[in-house]
Amino acid sequence: MSIKTETSDGAVAEYVTAVIGGQLFGLPISRVQDVFMPERLTRVPLSSVEIAGVLNLRGRIVTVIDMRARLGLAKADDGRPPMAVGVDLRGESYGLLIDQIGEVLRLPEESREENPVNLDPRMAKLAGGVHRLDGQLMVILDVDRVLELAQDKMAA
Repeated sequence: MSIKTETSDGAVAEYVTAVIGGQLFGLPISRVQDVFMPERLTRVPLSSVEIAGVLNLRGRIVTVIDMRARLGLAKADDGRPPMAVGVDLRGESYGLLIDQIGEVLRLPEESREENPVNLDPRMAKLAGGVHRLDGQLMVILDVDRVLELAQDKMAA
């Protein structure tokens, strides 16, 4: 579910890029509400390790998902503050905690590929395909999968 525009070359999808654990990810721009620095994060007692906490963002209560924990990666130790990408699912606001935000990429829809068989299973369960860029693989995050799994754990 990304914004597709028709050009003379065909359909183009737009992605907001993010880096998590050194890996480049793309989020469909249509799913991204905002990008922010998470401040005053309140830990939720008895929540899973993937739930970093909640915060108040311009009057909305936002559940923050730690994407490093979600992907089974170790905590960042570079000393840089994390960023968050605001997304929405069925009227609820979420923030995906990432290492750094990148740029917006416009990529031809036909260059999108299915998940490679050798893609790390931790990424594959959250990925909705990949784009091969210059010497780098951009994994497209399926926002619904990321948040549905978080919903299952919160309900449990």
